[in-house]
Amino acid sequence: MTEKSSVYGGQAVIEGVMMRGSQAMAVAVRAPQGNIEVVRHVLAGSYRAPLARLVFVRGVVGLWDALGLGMRSITYSANIASGEDVEFDGPVAWGTLIISFGFALGLFFLVPVALGQVGETWFGLTAWSGNLLEGLVRLGLVVAYIWAIGFFPEVTRLYGYHGAEHKTINAFESGAELTPEAVAQFPLEHPRCGTAFLLMVAVFSIVIFSALGPMPIYIRIISRLLLLPFLAALAYEYLRLTARHKDHPMIRVLLVPNMALQRLTTREPDTGMIEVAIAAFIAMRRLELDGKQVDPSAAL
Repeated sequence: MTEKSSVYGGQAVIEGVMMRGSQAMAVAVRAPQGNIEVVRHVLAGSYRAPLARLVFVRGVVGLWDALGLGMRSITYSANIASGEDVEFDGPVAWGTLIISFGFALGLFFLVPVALGQVGETWFGLTAWSGNLLEGLVRLGLVVAYIWAIGFFPEVTRLYGYHGAEHKTINAFESGAELTPEAVAQFPLEHPRCGTAFLLMVAVFSIVIFSALGPMPIYIRIISRLLLLPFLAALAYEYLRLTARHKDHPMIRVLLVPNMALQRLTTREPDTGMIEVAIAAFIAMRRLELDGKQVDPSAAL
């Protein structure tokens, strides 16, 4: 393969990898018997509509993409790994998604809001200082959470698949042959990683929220929730811009924190993990090419 593209992304799932293109996605999973099972889907029209490609709108769609497609991929891979009947979608998966999203909002948004309010009320901080404290706490929680869960053996293995996913996309974008031996030589980090997305949401929240003035706690909470889609869109556009100009000296400097944080969410994969990532990418790629649906401008 010699074509270079920046439209592809992926996500590690339980004993597998999900690869997403501009028009299709595929999940490859290592089954208990040792074989690799693959499922492919053309993305729904909402992901491919012209409106979903607009600046800032595509960032919100990208957030929904990560939540929805990611959860369904995890459900599928978990069923394959356990040998159960496959259910790619369903109320249990969406219920888990809602609970997980609520937990993330509480931990990474409401807890920092409360601590920022405490700083202003109990310690006499100015509104600007309280908002800054809130943002720094949020950033610290994101990094600490990613670091802490990495000690669980299951998550360590998941991080290995994450590394395999990055190596595969890096290999393809460099025009290398997609074999385990060739892919293994490529870096673990990738500028469009979801980890970088979380980091930039936290960083931009510091800037945006610090500019807001004093407000009652309930208004503060509402403002954070309402501004979350804007933060997601801003982070998406930032990653898109830096990925397209990653060879510029100034952009390379800006990418240092993103790449460094990925060291916490990736591990060197074994050959079997790389084989799964390659299988997912090839399946997704073939579905797009077979359907003549490739549009290099449609996604990241």
